[in-house]
Amino acid sequence: MTDTSTPQSAKTWSARFSEPVSDLVKRYTASVGFDQRMALQDIRGSLAHARMLASCSIISREDLADIERGMATIRDEIERGVFAWNLDDEDVHLNIEKRLTALVGDAGKRLHTGRSRNDQVATDIRLWLRDAIDGILGLIGDFQRNLLDLAERHADTAMPGFTHLQVAQPVTFGHHLMAYYEMTRRDAERFVDVRRRANRLPLGSAALAGTSYPIDRQFVARELGFDGLCANSLDAVSDRDFAIEFCAASALLMTHLSRLSEELILWMSPRVGFIDLADRFCTGSSIMPQKKNPDVPELVRGKTGRVNGSLMALLTLMKGQPLAYNKDNQEDKEPLFDTADTVTDTLRIYADMITGITVKADAMRGALSQGYATATDLADYLVKKGAPFRDAHEVVARAVRAAEGSGRDLPQFSLAELREFSHLIGEDVFEVLTVEGSLASRNHAGGTAPAQVRSAIALARRDLGANQA
Repeated sequence: MTDTSTPQSAKTWSARFSEPVSDLVKRYTASVGFDQRMALQDIRGSLAHARMLASCSIISREDLADIERGMATIRDEIERGVFAWNLDDEDVHLNIEKRLTALVGDAGKRLHTGRSRNDQVATDIRLWLRDAIDGILGLIGDFQRNLLDLAERHADTAMPGFTHLQVAQPVTFGHHLMAYYEMTRRDAERFVDVRRRANRLPLGSAALAGTSYPIDRQFVARELGFDGLCANSLDAVSDRDFAIEFCAASALLMTHLSRLSEELILWMSPRVGFIDLADRFCTGSSIMPQKKNPDVPELVRGKTGRVNGSLMALLTLMKGQPLAYNKDNQEDKEPLFDTADTVTDTLRIYADMITGITVKADAMRGALSQGYATATDLADYLVKKGAPFRDAHEVVARAVRAAEGSGRDLPQFSLAELREFSHLIGEDVFEVLTVEGSLASRNHAGGTAPAQVRSAIALARRDLGANQA
């Protein structure tokens, strides 16, 4: 009898071809060097598929037992770092399948019944991304909790709020930090949303048209914790929207952290001197011994461009593809993996870096005297005394011009001097010209009054606790 089994060294599709793939093409098309990081997800998906096949009597219970035994061995080999990855086997899926067949024989060959590598990889990458998002959400929470701790300590610490990098109005440092809490709260919501859309099962779509075997896709979805099924087999194997959405959410998160990094860099400059960063996040100079460079925030700015590039790469990858699966999609994994790694590492180091910020409250307070920060409060005061706002605006503009000419800030003017600009000004004007008066007057939801900052922090802690539960 002729042996029709496939030699272990042959490709799974080699009978169709008259010559082997060249070594150059093998190296060019192989993905096992990077997609092996989905190995545990591949095993999970394969085990769920095998259990479904057995449940539907497509393979025997004996085959299922052999597959489960073989996969347990493979998982152990991978976790111990002794699994022999082979470039000839092209990708993570074939490497594991070949090893399984070597361990359990024909049962391993039956595992691929009713599926294709197209729906297999689509399932693996969704499983992998789901795990990555769960980790990122936890790290965002760690960052936020440390940010809230710092904001609470400085709910009363006055500093200039800026527009156009010019002193605008007094705010508290706690209020300023809470702006970044709001940004990362939206980031977390986006990742949750991406996870929800990614959590649909492609397996069962086979190559593109579904399969003629009597499979039970809902069984596999329950086994793997998917919320539902991809409804169209063509879309299921070729969709990479979830990867693009993940990179878009990641790009926004990195943009927010890049903005905070830019502020930390500015604030740490001796010309500003609002904060200092712990030495473990800085480096020195090879030539200038006095230097303390904020390398970590600078690198966060740089890595933001890297993540933006991955997003553009995936958008460009998908824009010209006809249905259904194309080999182009092998190029989706490296940008996706790199994005997840970059975001994960950045969040982990940022959560620690927040705890290493030393606030120089006196310098922040001193900067408030350099830009007429309470000028708007004087205009509001005049409006409350009956002046139209545009008239009040003009009065205060003239007062600021006079202050510039005399080298003084508005609170340093005498009452008589201030009354030269408007007869509406009375002795109570100095209450609004103080930093504390300005801060206290913004006592509404979302305002910078210390009481409102503390209220916002308490609400944020409650929401974080609820999300964690």
